[in-house]
Amino acid sequence: MARPDATPIAEVSARPATDWDTELYLKFEAERTQPARDLLARIDGAPRFIVDLGCGPGTSTRLLAERFPQAEILAIDNSEPMLAEGRRRLPHVRFEHADIANWRPTRPPDLIFANAALQWLPDHEALFPLLMSHLTDGGSLAVQMPDNRQEPSHALMRLVAADGPWADRLVPIAKTRAVIATHLDYYAWLKPLAAALDIWQTTYVHPMAGVGAVVDWFRGSALRPFLNPLDICEREEFIARYMRELATAYGVEPGGGLLFLYPRMFIHARKRAAG
Repeated sequence: MARPDATPIAEVSARPATDWDTELYLKFEAERTQPARDLLARIDGAPRFIVDLGCGPGTSTRLLAERFPQAEILAIDNSEPMLAEGRRRLPHVRFEHADIANWRPTRPPDLIFANAALQWLPDHEALFPLLMSHLTDGGSLAVQMPDNRQEPSHALMRLVAADGPWADRLVPIAKTRAVIATHLDYYAWLKPLAAALDIWQTTYVHPMAGVGAVVDWFRGSALRPFLNPLDICEREEFIARYMRELATAYGVEPGGGLLFLYPRMFIHARKRAAG
């Protein structure tokens, strides 16, 4: 069933964009949760200490707590609004504020779970082996990352950023955003460290009521860096242009729905025992 129509442009544009928009992020919670469920289904064993890296509002944390009720879970994020929502939902779980790029565990986890978080970080060639090094022998690294940089939804963000009075502020942001590597790269980086390694890709198909719903999806995440430097009027103009470009790219008639494709990459690596 298609999602309800989008939040009006003026209302969305008026919202502060300096932190994660928890309300908008949770608007598509069911769609965002399914990849975490699919990743979790690949994990076996009974980890005793789990780190949910980039936990957001605790959606993936709750899945981990349900699947491994005896485990100690540490949930890490750098957004206080997201952490507050996680603490409200799961008061028995420890939520900590930290930059996941600089995070180091105080003791080795049995499972590091990162759902839609590591795509924000650069230098995956160093990052992924480092995360593996933090694990206990036989521990697992489980990662899901959106792989949609070439999809219209993301390509058009960059196009609009480069084609407007804000270009001098937004083009550098577009150029510095991290790009995830290919499956061949992750295989090469992780295989020497892994006793078992699975990498797969899935494209999810989400029915949407219209392009405004796509804007709502990313207004809570990927659009934030582009909207942050803009004032309210500029945000409204940026979003209006973005919606027009989306409608053309998806061939959507006014008021019409669309099928929104969302490719994602999954990685599950079990650490090789030392010696």
